Amino acid sequence: MTTGPRAGAAAGPPDDAAELRQQIRQAREQLGETVEELAAKTDVKARARRKATELAGRVKGGAGRALARDVPSLAAAGGALVMALLAAWLWRKR
Repeated sequence: MTTGPRAGAAAGPPDDAAELRQQIRQAREQLGETVEELAAKTDVKARARRKATELAGRVKGGAGRALARDVPSLAAAGGALVMALLAAWLWRKR
């Protein structure tokens, strides 16, 4: 933590009340944003949930692509198996 003035802060005290109110409003906004960022970083459950959802989407997408890519080879293997069984059955019938 630094002890010096924040970036953008005036070097001396403000000249009038309106300027002081404006500086207070800006400081509150910055503080609110900082608190929100810190809260998001410390919410482990939400971060884990987001990561799990992201990974599940990747796995589902990858499985769909793999299945689509392997359908022709699966069909060929199934056809070859049927032909082999049919040939074995016909050979035994003789």
